Amino acid sequence: MKDRTADHRERLDAHVLVCTNSREEYDCCADAGGEETLVAVKDWLRERDAFWSSVSVVETGCLGLCSEGGAAIAIQPRDEWYSDVQPEDVPALLESTFGPEANRVGNATTQPADD
Repeated sequence: MKDRTADHRERLDAHVLVCTNSREEYDCCADAGGEETLVAVKDWLRERDAFWSSVSVVETGCLGLCSEGGAAIAIQPRDEWYSDVQPEDVPALLESTFGPEANRVGNATTQPADD
């Protein structure tokens, strides 16, 4: 086993966690477009050449924000939590966090938009 904590902390600025969890008895992100929202997050970052950057995109199980209105997304360590996210919401959401061209990727905290 290798402890890669220091390398990982130095390299990563943010984790975008997208729920794609499926449940039978309750509303879930899988049924509310979770997979499509995950693809939209990856596409937005790729379009800005920021996919293999200091932002990791992680498909997750339940984030505890289940609804029929869309997927749940958390951006860590910024402690930002969103529910009811549809694929068409992704550009505005990521733009508010990382800037229109992902020019704030690499900054550990959200900064005012002066792009």
